[in-house]
Amino acid sequence: MNGDGEFLCKGAPIGALPLQPLGGLAVLQAISARFAREYQVFPLEVDRGVLRFAISDPADVDRVDAVRRQVEGLGVVPYFAPAEEISRAIDRYYVGDDEEVGEDPGPGLAVVSNRKFSLNLRGGEARDRVLSPAPDEPITEMVRKLIMDALERRASDIHLEPLARSVRVRNRVDGVLQEVGGASKRHFSSIVSRIKILSRISIAERRRPQDGRLRLRERGRDMDLRVSVVPTLHGESVVMRVLDGASSRLSLGDLGFDPAAAAGWRELTSRPDGLILVTGPTGSGKSTTLYSALNSLNAPGRKIVTVEDPVECQIEGINQVTVHREIGMTFACAMRALLRQAPDILMVGEVRDRETADLAANAAMTGHLVLSTLHTNDAWGAITRLSDLGVKPFMIATALKGVLAQRLVRRICQRCRVPAELSLQERRAIAGLGGDTDGLAHACRGKGCEACGGTGFSGRTGLFELLTISPQMQRAIHDGAATTRLKDQWRSEGGRLLLEDGFEKVRAGLTTIGEVLGSVSTQE
Repeated sequence: MNGDGEFLCKGAPIGALPLQPLGGLAVLQAISARFAREYQVFPLEVDRGVLRFAISDPADVDRVDAVRRQVEGLGVVPYFAPAEEISRAIDRYYVGDDEEVGEDPGPGLAVVSNRKFSLNLRGGEARDRVLSPAPDEPITEMVRKLIMDALERRASDIHLEPLARSVRVRNRVDGVLQEVGGASKRHFSSIVSRIKILSRISIAERRRPQDGRLRLRERGRDMDLRVSVVPTLHGESVVMRVLDGASSRLSLGDLGFDPAAAAGWRELTSRPDGLILVTGPTGSGKSTTLYSALNSLNAPGRKIVTVEDPVECQIEGINQVTVHREIGMTFACAMRALLRQAPDILMVGEVRDRETADLAANAAMTGHLVLSTLHTNDAWGAITRLSDLGVKPFMIATALKGVLAQRLVRRICQRCRVPAELSLQERRAIAGLGGDTDGLAHACRGKGCEACGGTGFSGRTGLFELLTISPQMQRAIHDGAATTRLKDQWRSEGGRLLLEDGFEKVRAGLTTIGEVLGSVSTQE
């Protein structure tokens, strides 16, 4: 801006355009506060389908293109203004830049032209809205309703998947994906941009995967959503994972522990030192179990630290560290740093390599209680896996105190539960696994009702296999005994397999035999 109040575009005088929104404050809705601060641009005027905006470098093609994508449907004309003038105008005319779903999403994604959007929710309910020249309510409301609809369905994940001619919207409920509708392919990029803004993800980047996080407050509960955006052949695929902090405060009974397993787990986690592992495939509830344990151990007299990738649930009073591999902050690097801070309890998100395994074992042998996870099919696989990672048998025998293997199965809806006979195929499958059908002859199933959405299931419960390292097993591990010998010793001490725990829950009417066989049929 020169002395006469003129802006320069690529060095040429354009005319008197003071650095203020000429179209009134409504023009500010063309660009969100967060976007304006991130890209250092300021909207001046929208006239005849063209947005004029101030930028410190009109020749910066990337930033100008980002503005063009932000206001899809409008032309854009950049005007030069000093960076300090732009910052001053943003601070003057924008009030705050927080855009959290659930309270006040703010101006958010800006569109100042008339455009039509549609988003199908609840299996076909169309919602078509036409934007007025100023507000951008339709996009913000559509994203809000998309998230709230998923939460009402108790979804753990929201999937937005661009296909060749449409966009599929699916929710993962009780571990199963359910298609709930679609979104307009033409305007899908605007929906993705809105989600990116809420998650503090760059909307200018469309070629690389990005991760973000957004927080919302629903019915008095704070909830986080972890957002992953990945470019695909037909557009950017978005997955929002619901991180419900309330799940970390569940009791052992809520998780599905029977009294004997609960007592054994409490005894393990109350030890002053040692390595305790939770095993199972992805999505088996390992993190929830560990968070529940940390919550029960959290007290002013203990220093608890965690290393996670990423931090899923934030717990007051615990020091939580996120892994950043791009800057060298790996699990092992973070562990070495945190161990110098004299923690009582260390939780490591996952043992993935030899260095992390050695550090965990050494920490467990030097007075720390270490909790972590491994991806193995059963509790016995943890011992083999540690050995494969290069941990010496004497270290495993000394450090390892217990292993909890677990699975998640869907819980029968209690409102529509009815008796059900086992099929011949199910009886043969049980017999083939060495199971006993006594007490399973009159199992239960859910016939489907409005409360469970016709699925017959509502919620999930855990199946558990708890291996506590006794002195006899410790000596056997030290001597390099075979897994079969260790397993026989554990069975003689009263250990119960995942499959057996599953059968007990079938007898109790909590789940179906199909759920149990589907989750642990690979167990030997």
